[in-house]
Amino acid sequence: MKMTTTYILGIETSCDETAAAVLDGDGRILANVVLSQLDDHRPYGGVVPEIAARSHLDHLDRLIAQAMDEAGIGFKDLAAIAATTGPGLIGGVMVGAVSAKAIALCHGLPFIAVNHLEGHALSPRLASVADGPIEFPYLLLLVSGGHCQLLAAEGVGRYRLYGRTIDDAVGEAFDKTAAMLGLGYPGGPAVEKAALEGDGSAFRFPRPMVGRDNCDFSFAGLKTAVRYAIEKLESANRQTTADAAASFQEAVADVLVDRCRRAIARFKTDFGVGPTLVVAGGVAANNRLRQALSGLTDSEGLHFLAPPMHLCTDNAAMIAWAGLERYRLGMTDPLDIKARPRWPLVELMDHANV
Repeated sequence: MKMTTTYILGIETSCDETAAAVLDGDGRILANVVLSQLDDHRPYGGVVPEIAARSHLDHLDRLIAQAMDEAGIGFKDLAAIAATTGPGLIGGVMVGAVSAKAIALCHGLPFIAVNHLEGHALSPRLASVADGPIEFPYLLLLVSGGHCQLLAAEGVGRYRLYGRTIDDAVGEAFDKTAAMLGLGYPGGPAVEKAALEGDGSAFRFPRPMVGRDNCDFSFAGLKTAVRYAIEKLESANRQTTADAAASFQEAVADVLVDRCRRAIARFKTDFGVGPTLVVAGGVAANNRLRQALSGLTDSEGLHFLAPPMHLCTDNAAMIAWAGLERYRLGMTDPLDIKARPRWPLVELMDHANV
């Protein structure tokens, strides 16, 4: 059913992006404002929680006003307000959640507490909205700086966990590898850029967990292998750095392909059909990894989908979309719901319409 007069405001403050967005009831993005804090955190080689929280406090009100102005609506026009309520850096999460609750209370609007991971999980449905959102169930590879999981997305709030990392998330491994190679922060884009000039077969790095009869991940050993390889070099130069970056990236691609292949087989057993493989999260912006996963689905005769780059990294449009999906199902939340630093996707089952 068309809901073109419905408007949802989304707020995202879980890490180092302050963001606000407005969607209409058909899933059209009317505004999507993101303020990155990269320059604030780069000197420290990673996100500093206190700096992140203070930046959210300083800028969120202005970004909300900007998003509402770009959308051409006022608070009285909103149907609901959605905000990331976890997981994430608790200081930042609280800034966004409390601001959203204040607006909801002041204007008598429903409040929707959005799990940040579900924002990523549902973002491919937003990305494909022009052609009709992809249907449930689908196989989700969620890869970011803090998370690496394979899940069957069965519906809004309904996720079946197939595998997770037992140590580092893949984005964390990219950041640490970039630091060891002297490529700077953030590590994902830096490694990908350096790899373009490198030989992916120059270093034979391990492929942790490949061939295992499960869907779990491990990247700590790969990261350690990169460190040992660097230490053995008599001298590092631009080419050896590029070769190491490319070889690391190829190892990650091989691991993801193998783990997804296992998950595809499990999905077929569970649902009786081959899945659409969806990749989401910040690491989904890596073109080499997209290429490898697309090659896997081509070989399996399946469909592959990744959101556009601007919907891979943290943004408020995906939070507004997750809010819209929940709003359509009557899933709203009380204003006393607590912000959560940890909030596994599988715990959403208790709150889903089933």
